[in-house]
Amino acid sequence: MDTPESTRSPSFELMRWVVWAQRKVGEDWIRARDLSFEQAFVLGCLIRSPGAIQRDIAQLTHTTAASVSGLLQGLERRGLVERRTERGNERSKRVYATPAATELIAGLDTAMAAADETILAPLDQAERATLHALLTKITAELPQPTRS
Repeated sequence: MDTPESTRSPSFELMRWVVWAQRKVGEDWIRARDLSFEQAFVLGCLIRSPGAIQRDIAQLTHTTAASVSGLLQGLERRGLVERRTERGNERSKRVYATPAATELIAGLDTAMAAADETILAPLDQAERATLHALLTKITAELPQPTRS
């Protein structure tokens, strides 16, 4: 028979629930723009660091050059990226997000901030500060996250 104590979620389950709620907002926002998570990630990277080469994108996404090629072809067909050759190095193509891509994914940060606000709505400012302090204390002992 379950006691009330045994049915409670441990703290990490509660944190996972919060992350799930936040991620769902992001995924829904991305999906509404007919993008995959990988496509949105690559567009964000290209907007922050224009002119990446395909090998760089493969490293960022922890995938193969062939996978990146297919992903970029799909984005090119939609007019969201363009590949340009550099003068003097016709074999190397740099990839750039187009203005249409920038416009398409503009607002993701705002949507995520709104999701954070919704998630934190039950907390007053003092509770938010306490939560932030506790999370800062926990994460200070953890390695930095990577996409690997």
